Amino acid sequence: MANKISDETIEYVGILAKLELTDEEKEAAKSDMEKMLDYIDTLNELDTSGIEPMSHVFPVNNVFREDVVTNGDNREDTLANAPLCKEDSFEVPRTIG
Repeated sequence: MANKISDETIEYVGILAKLELTDEEKEAAKSDMEKMLDYIDTLNELDTSGIEPMSHVFPVNNVFREDVVTNGDNREDTLANAPLCKEDSFEVPRTIG
């Protein structure tokens, strides 16, 4: 296994991610990436024949409902304390010329 990440790769990833990394951060990132790649190699050793590929661990279903108004618009209650009303709407002073 022992994947090796080059300094150039870390520089390139830093540029893509728009990160300014210190030398210590670059070394830590390189170590983390190498560990991730080693883990992927370990996973690739598993025998997955006969296992159905999936995109989610749990079944994903879209749940749709009818778009039905159940509580009404309460127009009268909404406008009860409005200082000015006009045709079931709030009326406000003109602010532009």
